[in-house]
Amino acid sequence: MEQKVLRFSTVVIVVALTLRLLGSAGLDFILSPKAATWMFFLQTGRLSKPVNIESTEPTKATTPTAPQTPPAPSKPVDIPTFSPDDAAAITVSSGFSFQADLPALLTKPLSWDLSGDEPTVLIVHSHSTESYNGGGYKETSPYHTLDANHNMISIGAYVADLLEKGGISVIHDTAIHDNPSYDLSYTNSRRSMQEYLKRYPSIRLVLDLHRDSYEDAAGNQIAHTVFSEGETLAPLMFVVGTDYGGLTHPKWQENLSLALKLQTQLESFCPGICRNLNLRTQRFNQDLSVGSLLVEVGASGNTHAQALKAAEMLAEAILSLAHGSK
Repeated sequence: MEQKVLRFSTVVIVVALTLRLLGSAGLDFILSPKAATWMFFLQTGRLSKPVNIESTEPTKATTPTAPQTPPAPSKPVDIPTFSPDDAAAITVSSGFSFQADLPALLTKPLSWDLSGDEPTVLIVHSHSTESYNGGGYKETSPYHTLDANHNMISIGAYVADLLEKGGISVIHDTAIHDNPSYDLSYTNSRRSMQEYLKRYPSIRLVLDLHRDSYEDAAGNQIAHTVFSEGETLAPLMFVVGTDYGGLTHPKWQENLSLALKLQTQLESFCPGICRNLNLRTQRFNQDLSVGSLLVEVGASGNTHAQALKAAEMLAEAILSLAHGSK
């Protein structure tokens, strides 16, 4: 008891002397953690570890890191293969005698990949104003209109949208190439194609989308149709230009090889949708790029809705070959 009284008296004396000698600085010392520890010793005779003021603050809650879910295994890409027998099912029409090994061209592997960020498909319309039966738009001439909701631009837009949704980057040229001058259609579209091919060297497929036109003896437009799963579609026809007209086009058979593959795929999806593959002596600007095709999407006698359904099948065939063929 006497030791406690002695220690307490000592504390009082020390505090008084510190305040007198050091003033406010002495008060800061007395209130510091170190002084508190020393005074605690004088009063109790025991040592105490100084309090860490920072450690008394509440710790912010840390959001637990969610366990990383392993990525789902990617679905194997289905790469089509073709056989010589597939070529026997395709009829090629032409107004001239040509030499081409169709089975070899069909079974030749297609080495491309249309997926990725860079544009790989270009869609153009040499005859942009071509339209379909059914009206509802202002004509510039019979079955031709500048209305992009009813002419070939609308068909191209639909194909482009479907390809984009399938992971293919598409350039769709919406320029009017056949108005005011129909005769300059291919000259105008050639210029457009050259500009796009120069700007985007990643382009591997060029589609020039048209619609055909044929009529009966009375001048009435004829509509050829295909029926599939309860729906009515317009037929499709691939037109492949050659060098048989005397103009330079040394790689036209590469285009024919692609047309054979697409036609085989289309017939597997929708039997009867393709008309005879058409070889021509003209080039139709297909000499500008390997992988260039002209496609007739129905005819003027077909309705716009029938043409859109055919365009849907065309997009599906392209997507099936997006990663090439074996």
